[in-house]
This record gives sequence, C-alpha cells and structure tokens, in this order.
Amino acid sequence: MSDNLGDDMSENVSKTVGEGSNDVMTDVLVVGGAGVDTIVRVDDLPVPFADSHVVPRIDTVVGHTGSGVALGCHRLGLATCFVDVIGDDHEGAMLRDRFTAEGLRFEHVLHQSGTRRAVNLVDAAGRRMSFYDPRHPYDLAPDPSLWRGPLEGARHVHASIMPWTVGALADAAGAGATTSTDLHDWDGHNPHHRPFAYAADLVFVSGSRLGSAEDDVVADVLDRGRARLVVVMDGAKGSRVTVREGGSFAVAAVDIPGRPAVDSNGAGDAYVSAFLHRWLGGGDARAAARAGSVAGAWACGTAGTHSSLIDGAELGRQLATAYGGAGRA
Repeated sequence: MSDNLGDDMSENVSKTVGEGSNDVMTDVLVVGGAGVDTIVRVDDLPVPFADSHVVPRIDTVVGHTGSGVALGCHRLGLATCFVDVIGDDHEGAMLRDRFTAEGLRFEHVLHQSGTRRAVNLVDAAGRRMSFYDPRHPYDLAPDPSLWRGPLEGARHVHASIMPWTVGALADAAGAGATTSTDLHDWDGHNPHHRPFAYAADLVFVSGSRLGSAEDDVVADVLDRGRARLVVVMDGAKGSRVTVREGGSFAVAAVDIPGRPAVDSNGAGDAYVSAFLHRWLGGGDARAAARAGSVAGAWACGTAGTHSSLIDGAELGRQLATAYGGAGRA
C-alpha cells in the first residue's frame, strides 16, 4: 500500500458510508486529529525514576484534538462533519464506534500505518504530560476529495495540525468558509506550525511555551497571516484574546461549583468547540471566550479525554452563573 493515499484510491483506501452525502449543510467541518489516548494516573509530575510504579486503573479512550473539537461542536448542537485518515485496527474501530454512538458524521480513509495514539500521564492536580505517537508518515497526502466533498455547504472549517490538513484551510478560504486551527504548544519558532498560523481566520494556541515571546508571536500571526483574532489558552491563568481590529483582553479561568478539576485532557479542545459555537452563533470575541472558558473548565471535571462534554443547556446555565445575564448562551 502506498503512503500517498491519492495514488490509487480504489485499491488502497476505503471510505465510510457517509460518502455522497455532500448536499448536507454543515456548520463545522473538522479536518484531521482523530486518535486514542491511554490515560495513566500518577501522584506527581515528573514521575520519579523507578523500575515500576503501581497506578490506578489505566484507561484507553477516544481522544486527540480533532475528536474533541468535533464531538464538542456536535454536542453543542452544531451540524458537524469530521474527516480524517485512520487505521484498520482496534483503535480505528474505537473511533468509529464512538462517533456512531454519538451520531457524529465521520468520513475517513484507511492507511496501513494505523491510528494515532498517545499515552498521557495525569497527576493528582489534573495536569498532564502526553507522549504522542503520530503513526502516519510526515509526508502523507490523502486525496483532497476527503475534505473537498464535505466542504461543499460548510460554513466553517477547523484544521488540526497534521501536515496535509493545511490544504483544507486553503480550499475553505477559496470557498468562502471561515477557518480555525489550534497550534497547541507552539513556541513561535517550530516551522511545522507556521503555515497553519498564517492560514486560519481564528488561531488558537497554548500559552505553555510562549513565555515572554507571546506578544511578539501574536503580533507576527496577525501581521503576516489572515487571522481575525488570536486566542492564547493558558489553563488556570485563563485566556488572552487579541482581535485584529479590536485590541486585546483577558478572560479569567472559571471554577465550576461542585466540579473540581481532575483531568485537563481535552480542555483546550472543549474551549475551541464552545468558542466556535458562540462565534458562529453571532457572539463577539469576548462572549465566545467566556463560553470557551466554561466548556474547558467543565471538561476538566471528569477523568479521561472527551469523556464529559458540555451541551448547550448546561453551557447556558454555567455562563449565567459565572457572568450573569451578559454571559447567557
């Protein structure tokens, strides 16, 4: 089987039964980023060196960024389609089963290298350290029909930062759809992230590695790219939003009464999905960031990745609690 999925589609690739349903209107098309997480709970990070550690039950769950954004948007009521390359393996079956159970439209092609996976260490405070296995060859290039069909009628495209998905951002811009991406723990220098930083309308990035360079990195993205705004997500420090025509503001992290943080896996993806929900619903950047903060905090209240995603009704209740009338969804 060739690593280039465009070489011989009939022989090397199979598609889901959703093929041919491109007349369906889609609010959000998520491209790339499906995978499976194995969660290992430890007392502290970093883990002291030892021959072995006894840990609580190890769980393997549907995870990764594209899954989280797609499931989060779907749970919030947005018409969502998710497309990706996965393997014909146990992990790929886990993904298909979860998305079918959720009623999420998932179109995919298969590749011999398998399904992405990660092992995530999570400490008692909910902090995580992820060991990511991307599986696919870096130069993998699926046939663009994977996303071009579902792109027809899509309002918005969110691309995970697999190398091949940047093409979906270009196609979306050409089709008049708005776009977004999450750069995760970009340091502002790694060249892998740069094409995504400059190609999306809404750019999300973790503050974990930006440090004192944050202002310069945000300014560079706005100066050299097409971004309307850049959102720096920074966990317990909240988020910081810079709007091309509207300056900058900060949104504090939210504590949800009776729901302490136990696991930060998937919090950023929950933030992005709720931000998109509010933004595509006509909300401004501040309202969208508040929704993201609530959804991220909600995701941290349950162990595992994407194991308890907030729905629209709960988001509205929590926004009203945190922000009063101004925060209602």
